[in-house]
Amino acid sequence: MSLTPPWRRGSGPTARSNLHGEGRMAAFLVSPTLLVLGLVIAYPVLSAVHSSLYSVPDIDPETGFVEKGDPFVGLDNFTAIFSGAGDRFWNAFWNTSFLTGTSVILETVIGLAMALIMHQGLRGRAWVRASILVPWAIPTAISALLWRWIFDSEGIANSMLNAKILWTTEGFQAQVAVIIAEVWKTAPFVGILVLAGLQIISNEVYEAARVDGAGPIRRLWSITLPLVKPALLVAVLFRLLDALRMFDLPYILIGAGKHSVETLSMLAQDEASNVRFGPASAYSVILFLYVFLIAFAFIKLLGADLLGARDEAGGGKGARKRRSRVAGDDRNPQKEAIA
Repeated sequence: MSLTPPWRRGSGPTARSNLHGEGRMAAFLVSPTLLVLGLVIAYPVLSAVHSSLYSVPDIDPETGFVEKGDPFVGLDNFTAIFSGAGDRFWNAFWNTSFLTGTSVILETVIGLAMALIMHQGLRGRAWVRASILVPWAIPTAISALLWRWIFDSEGIANSMLNAKILWTTEGFQAQVAVIIAEVWKTAPFVGILVLAGLQIISNEVYEAARVDGAGPIRRLWSITLPLVKPALLVAVLFRLLDALRMFDLPYILIGAGKHSVETLSMLAQDEASNVRFGPASAYSVILFLYVFLIAFAFIKLLGADLLGARDEAGGGKGARKRRSRVAGDDRNPQKEAIA
């Protein structure tokens, strides 16, 4: 007697109609979110692009007053930025890239170490986790003032180093001060995200590795890092996007107009404070494109790890294919059972 093939979900007109109905309902439920995103993201971006096409209004020589309306200049603001007159832009661009790259690398290493320590079965680890989050919870303006006192010429930093370093003036030491303050504040954020990834790793994996003779270093490289990689990539992406927009920390800690720490956000703010909204919008558009390209490249090159983790969890295309193959074997008509 042949086995009765298992019931399969229909694929006729009724099934397709139900699928279309689910799609319309999903679009209806998502539409409020898309509307809010359009208001808070699309409108400011389009407004900045529009403003970047206009220049500073001229002064009427007869009356001495500013003429009404900003003159349309097209792409002249962008041309001026990338030409020889844009040396200040390139300085801010390299400052932004250097501060972002250095701080994110240090935050990743320190945050990973913090997560590994917090993941151990230590007494009072709940208090340790809560205390580690304190620097991240402090507002950036407050932490910048705190570090400004520490890096004062008569502050704690110089007392500990037994030196007279002018941390808050021009030079490489100002960049070091910004990086230290940034890493102190945001490394706990990376640590907490990585800790969440560590907690979903089964202890049975580590027990099997110990039985096979793997030491702590081998377990770290072969088990911990590969399995925690999706959470680590998310943390790095968040920190990249946030650090590229760095403004308040160097602005308060070092001050405005400092050549060695001026970032793209500080440059745009300086132009806007001088009522040069056209060039300021041009800087903002360039910063937006820079952040977008970094995020796109990051997701394009490394996002496969996140998608792979999702597939293994059962929701991805690869997992569905594997399940369909297994189900296909069960429905093989050649398999018969003789009663």
